[in-house]
Amino acid sequence: MTLPNALLNVKELSVHFKLKGFDLSGHLGLSKRREEGVWALKSVSFSLGKIAAPEGAMLKGATLSIVGESGSGKTTLLRSLLGLVPPTGGDVELWGRSLRAMTDEERLAVRRRCGYVPQDPYSSLPPTLTVLGAVTEPWNVVRGGEREKGLAKAKELLAELKLPEELWGARVRYSLSGGQRQRVAVARALVLDPELLLCDEPTAMQDVSTRGEVLEVLNRRVAAGMSMILVTHDLLLARYASTRGAVLYKGEIVESGDTRELLERPTHTYTRALLAALPKLPPRGE
Repeated sequence: MTLPNALLNVKELSVHFKLKGFDLSGHLGLSKRREEGVWALKSVSFSLGKIAAPEGAMLKGATLSIVGESGSGKTTLLRSLLGLVPPTGGDVELWGRSLRAMTDEERLAVRRRCGYVPQDPYSSLPPTLTVLGAVTEPWNVVRGGEREKGLAKAKELLAELKLPEELWGARVRYSLSGGQRQRVAVARALVLDPELLLCDEPTAMQDVSTRGEVLEVLNRRVAAGMSMILVTHDLLLARYASTRGAVLYKGEIVESGDTRELLERPTHTYTRALLAALPKLPPRGE
């Protein structure tokens, strides 16, 4: 279901990738090249947030958690929302405008209103920069004339995310664990105060204590007006991060609604399988 006044409208979005493979079913030692393809997304539709609040009211951000296993299409979906993966069918509207109808310059302007936390903090962070350099880089590119303000903003975010100050001057390549890199990636995505944040497994490398800290940082931004889409394989994390959720399976949304309902009364077999895969404590005495 899509809404006319939503910040984000995704309408029947489909993405098909063409793949080249080899068919070895013929004569031994011979191969025949064949064209294959895979549907990464199939007719995905949803809406998020509002463009404007009623007069006199504060516009609170909206959140949506998208849950699915590896290969379900979560990362492709996030990249499609930014126009980084061209759709095969359907459309994405941001702030009431179709990405397909925008010029390259207009798409760039829209992306600058968004933040993106990639799944892999090893390949997505500039390895030769220091931690502060990596966080301030987006600021310097967009607002080059206010570097001191950007540096102060970066320090504020790193402190809020509880990254030890002694690491701020260290180079990303050599000095950080996976969880620390992930917090740097979150700070980098937040430094320009995005109106919409897209998070791809933003706590996957955190331990239990720092996972909650990172989510609290994100939830404070949502309370202040930022909207967020968080993708994860963990239904419990989805419940903590948002009140709305959608389950993505083989590129299709198979179930959506209140995250508490998804946890307590799932209707699709895939959602039930995800719940069954969650770790459980054994009964006392065992």
